Amino acid sequence: MKAIVLHSFGGLESFELCDVPKPVPRAGQVLVRVHATSINPLDYQVRRGDYHDLVQLPAITGHDVSGVVEEVGAGVTTFSPGDEVWYTPQIFDGPGSYAEYHVAAESIIGKKPASLSHLEAASLTLVGGTVWEALIVRAVLRVGESILVHGGAGGVGHVAIQLAKAIGAKVFTTVRDANARFARSMGADVIIDYQKEDYVDCIMRETDGRGVDVVFDTIGGDTLSRSPDALAQLGRVVTIVDTALPQNVIQAWGKNASYHFVFTRQNRGKLDELSALVERGQLKPHVGAVYSLADIPLAQARLESSNNGVQGKIAIAIDDRIRESME
Repeated sequence: MKAIVLHSFGGLESFELCDVPKPVPRAGQVLVRVHATSINPLDYQVRRGDYHDLVQLPAITGHDVSGVVEEVGAGVTTFSPGDEVWYTPQIFDGPGSYAEYHVAAESIIGKKPASLSHLEAASLTLVGGTVWEALIVRAVLRVGESILVHGGAGGVGHVAIQLAKAIGAKVFTTVRDANARFARSMGADVIIDYQKEDYVDCIMRETDGRGVDVVFDTIGGDTLSRSPDALAQLGRVVTIVDTALPQNVIQAWGKNASYHFVFTRQNRGKLDELSALVERGQLKPHVGAVYSLADIPLAQARLESSNNGVQGKIAIAIDDRIRESME
C-alpha cells in the first residue's frame, strides 16, 4: 500500500511517499481502507519533533480516519466488511492515518454519520473528540452560560462554536475580519475582530462587566494569562495548546477560576455523541481545502502558515475517487 512515511524529525523533506506492507488485523482489530484523513496542528508538531520521545521513526503519522471496513479480526462483532466507519487512531501508539489502509481496535471505531462525506467525517474525528472533551467533559458547559472561543474560524474553533450553540450557550469568538461571516454562519453570537479590538474590553462591555463562564483556548500565546480578565466568577478556562510561554494566572485566584488542560482520549462514545448531533443537523465540519495523499507535505505547510486562508479543516483524499474540487 502507499503511505507517507516520516523518516526524520524536521521539515517537509522528512516525508516520503513509500510502498509499505498492508497491515493485518489481529483479534479485536479492524482493517479499514482509508478514504480520507485530515491535517491537524498535532501532525506538524509530530513532524517537527515536538514529541520525539513518544514517536519511533520511521513512522506513519496522521490522526483522522474515515473509510470502509475491509476485514475484521477474531472476536470483532460490531463491524463487518463494507461498513463505513470513522475514528481517531490511538495517538502515539502505532501507525497513523497517512496511508491507504489502517488497523485499529474495535473499541475506538464508530459508524460514520451517513450524512457526512468521507472528507467531512475525516475532518471531524480528532477535532470533534477534542471539543467534546473540552466543553462537555472538562468545562461542563451548560444551557444559558456563555463561552469565548479563541480562533473561531479554525479547525477546532468552528466545531466548538457549533457544539456550544447545540448546548444552548451564548458564543463569543475571536477571528480576523475576513473570517467574521464564516464564524457567524457557524452560530457565533458576538464576533470580535482581535486585530482591531481587545477581546477582554469587548466581553466586559457585552456582559456588563460580568465576563464569560468559559474560555476555550485554541491558539496559545498569552491567552492563559489574559483569560481571567474576561472570566466570570467560578469561570473555567480550557486549553488544548502546549504553550512554552510563562503564564501569570494570579487574576484567576480572585475569580475562583478552574483551569483544564486537554489532550483528547480516543473512544467510541464521543464519536456516537458527535454523530447524533450531525444527524440532527446541529454539527457539520467545514472542509476548506482538499489535498491528495502525495501532497500531505504541502497541506501541512499550508496549515502551519500563520495566514493560510483556510476556514475549517484541510482534508486529504486518500482515495482519489472521492476527491472533491473546492474551487
